[in-house]
Amino acid sequence: MSQRVVDYYLTITSPWTFLGHDEFSQIAKEAGVTINVKPVDLGAVFQSSGGLPLPQRPIQRQRYRLFDLQRWARKRGEPLNLHPKYFPADPNLGNKAVLAAADAGLDAMAFAGRIMRGVWCDERNAADPDYLREAAAAVGIDGAAVLKAAESAATAARYQELTEEAKAVSVFGSPFYVIDGEPFWGQDRLELVRDVLLGGFETIPEPA
Repeated sequence: MSQRVVDYYLTITSPWTFLGHDEFSQIAKEAGVTINVKPVDLGAVFQSSGGLPLPQRPIQRQRYRLFDLQRWARKRGEPLNLHPKYFPADPNLGNKAVLAAADAGLDAMAFAGRIMRGVWCDERNAADPDYLREAAAAVGIDGAAVLKAAESAATAARYQELTEEAKAVSVFGSPFYVIDGEPFWGQDRLELVRDVLLGGFETIPEPA
């Protein structure tokens, strides 16, 4: 019997992805599942799904986001900075570095987690190649090699392919988990992910 797989669509500048990342990693470890780490261009996904970049959202939603971030940071035990110095930052180089690590069979989960922790806890810039190399080295990855791969045409093509795949499976935010075709949006759905991976719940088929 093949090992169960979870497709994990993400962007490395999302605070919600950061807040759920370690919890998701732990659930997957307990369940013995494989995680397909799939960084995507969330801006392009938004264009196809009707999502809006944060500054363009209604002020009511922006205000609520700040309350909810604090609630979930407290819940997850994470020292989240609500207004990090380098946010927003262009996530694409970092996303492609994580993708290059994943495609090379390296620990892309640890790498992505380290990048995000730098952004949301340590005032680091996810668009800075020096920081990305440092984050890679911190988790035992050759930063120079993974950055070289991230800048390659092959990785750019793979990144575009994953972004189109995300659109095709109806991804519209980050984090987004897909288990046997069932979609789960947001780290606040991890209890439901746990139910499917560890609680014996069956996945729900495509609604008629």
